[in-house]
Amino acid sequence: MSDNPSSVLPLRLGTRSSPLAIVQAEQVCARLCTAHGWGEDAVELVPVVASGDKVQDRPLAEIGGKALWTKELDEWLAEGRIHASVHSLKDVETLRPEVFAFGAILARADRRDRLIGASSLRELPLGAVLGTSAPRRAAQALHVRPDLKVVSLRGNVATRLTRLEAGEVDATFLAAAGLERLGWHDIGRALDSAEFLPAPSQGAIAVECRAADDIVCELIAAIDHAPTRAEVLAERALLEALGGTCHSPVAVLCEHQDGELRMRAALFSPDGRDKVEGEARFAADDIRAPAELALHLLEQASDAIRATFAGAVAGRA
Repeated sequence: MSDNPSSVLPLRLGTRSSPLAIVQAEQVCARLCTAHGWGEDAVELVPVVASGDKVQDRPLAEIGGKALWTKELDEWLAEGRIHASVHSLKDVETLRPEVFAFGAILARADRRDRLIGASSLRELPLGAVLGTSAPRRAAQALHVRPDLKVVSLRGNVATRLTRLEAGEVDATFLAAAGLERLGWHDIGRALDSAEFLPAPSQGAIAVECRAADDIVCELIAAIDHAPTRAEVLAERALLEALGGTCHSPVAVLCEHQDGELRMRAALFSPDGRDKVEGEARFAADDIRAPAELALHLLEQASDAIRATFAGAVAGRA
């Protein structure tokens, strides 16, 4: 490839074809054009139908996990059909192919979950039906309200809201960042992240490119937000050390505080009965601290929690 940046224009950005994914890709496009002084035709969005969007009647963990959000985009990126991929980082597998790199991670949006259908978990009626396919959300809710009945609820934002309105469930959760990006600022009640910790990387958008594609990586890096990168990479390091999967109820939040990172994390048993939590403070470039917190949590965890992280526990045996 030529060393001239214009040789890659128009820059082809791959994205899932869901309405939220398109909005997120448009935000990336706008930021790139602003950063480089490009016209709108300098970036082309390339929608791809992800496997995870094709099957919506079963929990993601049962049909292949987070890889179903990235499979097609990874193939297109590896083949050179697109220059970069736009992802909701919380939906990206912890271990990625070495041929790819996160060229940019955008400034993080609202990290919180929103509860839709009730003003709080405690105000839901006895035995209410809660719709979610996220083990983290289910376990945290059951920890507070063990009487709730949790049923699988997947689909894009509009689909889930429609099913809620139809009375299939009494309440559900949606990420505040996604709702705000769609312009739905007043839907539901935002949950205090100190009490209801989010998923690793929640609220962050990542742009992934081929690691060896120096020109594209440099162009994408112009919109990288270093503080967000430090936070979410630390959260992903915790998840990697835990051996967490789509089945694992892991909640974590890392924030800049007084010149360092403060990480709060909690692990749950799938039924929400057991919980172990911990906190650590460390420098942004300390790559060992998240793994040390993960080890501490596993050491303090009940057998029911440890069983969910059997791979990580076995690796330390």
